[in-house]
Amino acid sequence: MVDRFIARFGEENIALLHSKLSVGERYDEWKRIEKGEAKIIIGARSAIFAPIENLGIIIIDEEHDTSYKSDMTPKYNAKEIAVYLAKQNKIPLVLGSATPDIGTYYKLDKENNIITLTKRANESKLPKVEIIDMKQELAVGNKSMLSNRLYEMIENNIKNKKQTILFLNRRGYSTFVMCRDCGYTANCNKCNITLTYHIKQDKLKCHYCGYERPNFNECPECGSKNIRYFGTGTEKIENVVNKAFPNASTIRMDADTVTKKNSYETILNKFKNEGIDILIGTQMVVKGHHFPNVTLVRSNCS
Repeated sequence: MVDRFIARFGEENIALLHSKLSVGERYDEWKRIEKGEAKIIIGARSAIFAPIENLGIIIIDEEHDTSYKSDMTPKYNAKEIAVYLAKQNKIPLVLGSATPDIGTYYKLDKENNIITLTKRANESKLPKVEIIDMKQELAVGNKSMLSNRLYEMIENNIKNKKQTILFLNRRGYSTFVMCRDCGYTANCNKCNITLTYHIKQDKLKCHYCGYERPNFNECPECGSKNIRYFGTGTEKIENVVNKAFPNASTIRMDADTVTKKNSYETILNKFKNEGIDILIGTQMVVKGHHFPNVTLVRSNCS
């Protein structure tokens, strides 16, 4: 989004506010906004508090996303604040979404305030969607995570120098670890939810509070070595894809691979500019990116 706005309006007119900025960078952007040097502010939900003097319009993209509501103190809903600011300043508020929140849609439909886009950008066509039932794949002897149809399409993409995105909304390798003899599962001692196994670090992690512990080969309850790993995460998909297509280049993008500053942009630029065959990731990979060479996207549902 920032790249598109800079190309259109120039870098000097744009300020950026999000949690990946350092304290100093955030301060500099805040002062630029306060002085009126930046005409367009792009940011996450906290950007709604930017000190803008002459506010002209507020645009909330992907308004259906639940992350606009902050569960941390101070608790707030960025959409509600946007509505208040729009009324106070008597300016337009645009809530954009291809799949709007049902409450938003109902309210604005009653007010006759819905604007529908009847055409896609650049007159592009809707993609062809296929649904593959993995139970049927299992019935014909395919025990892989990749359906025969998906394998065939990825193979064709690699041959034709086209790119593929594989989306799975779970990171890690396996979603839980269990002893098959006594039924023990490794849970977080704070949240009481199952810990996710991360194979590269050989650790069990809680994706809610960040608690982690070493993996185990023997059951802590009964001492059995009959330990099994269940569920699928992006690490496992990466492992399976690398074995299925050893000559293809892959890159993974999830919360485990974007820990360093600018790593998010680095991964996206590598995928776009270096001709990497397959991008594997969580919801980060499906946030409205523009990759002209991508002709196949696979989303996993269970």
